[in-house]
Amino acid sequence: MSIIKTFRLSDLKYLMAYSIPLTALIGISLKGMWVFITPFYIFVMLPLLELVSTRLGYDTIEEDETKNLVHWIFDLMLYLNLPIILGILYYSLSTVLYTSCTTVEFIGLFLTTGIVLSSNGINVAHELCHRENRFEKSLGKLMLLPSLFMHFYIEHNFGHHLNVATKEDPVTAKYNQPLYLFWITSPIREIISAINIQKDILNRSKSTFFSFKNDLLWYFIFQLSYMILLTTYFGTNGLIFCLLSAMVSILLFESVNYIEHYGLLREKTSSGRYERVRSIHSWNSDHALGRIVLYELTRHSDHHYKSTKKYQNLISFEEAPQLPYGYPTSILLAMVPWLWFKIVNPRIPKSMIMQSNN
Repeated sequence: MSIIKTFRLSDLKYLMAYSIPLTALIGISLKGMWVFITPFYIFVMLPLLELVSTRLGYDTIEEDETKNLVHWIFDLMLYLNLPIILGILYYSLSTVLYTSCTTVEFIGLFLTTGIVLSSNGINVAHELCHRENRFEKSLGKLMLLPSLFMHFYIEHNFGHHLNVATKEDPVTAKYNQPLYLFWITSPIREIISAINIQKDILNRSKSTFFSFKNDLLWYFIFQLSYMILLTTYFGTNGLIFCLLSAMVSILLFESVNYIEHYGLLREKTSSGRYERVRSIHSWNSDHALGRIVLYELTRHSDHHYKSTKKYQNLISFEEAPQLPYGYPTSILLAMVPWLWFKIVNPRIPKSMIMQSNN
């Protein structure tokens, strides 16, 4: 496979990921009903634009998948998200505390901040936490801090990628499981899974719970310190605002988890072990706008095939199950469970449905 080190103007399409914090910046500065421009952009404008682009056949245009793009600018576009999410968080927090805000504006601001923390925070952290060098992993963990989601690194890397598409996986939604129930069960099961994984790691190295090797303990200390600093400098109201923003970011990312693996299960072999993860065990979406603003997260089968593969090189597998819509539209659809089941359930292989009922 050739390595292309030249940068093409078409690769600047990933700058569109910054359109989400840009709408947040507009909403925070103008206030009023403008504080809802980011949710409106994500859940109204993007779905409409994707519908039009799909009708025009834009999503059917295939890119050259033989190229392995390694230009430094792809990584830089990820790194810049750290100051962006911290800046948006501070700007919205200052607006809430130091200007007159109505209840409606307060709600719009924490919703907006939560969306940015999820799309440009947790999502980018997900990409960086799979990288092989310490700097990028550390940067990814730091991006998880404002969402109080640092345990994600342990559970996702050492749990989800091992147990994906099984009943043991906290973020593989069960067949006919409503999104709202998943919002409750998944975060709880992820924390439990992260604790168990950390215990196993410590036991293998013969380390105690209070060992320096207990990463989960460090994450707890960092997050507790973060909340103490928030309370010290911004008071209880500042802490409440940041906690609400973190909750929104987590629920939005759990919604992504929901649509990525809903109802898909691996079969067990004669030995009693699960078959290897294949492209059919993740939902994909090739709707262009959703792909670009989320750094190709929607090409999820390829990500599970090789988790260290950089986002710009992920490809689409024809055999992978396809979501009928892009991620923003699919999340909206999932919020109406009976409609989600009606549209998506027929796309699940019957063999997987039978496993779900066993």
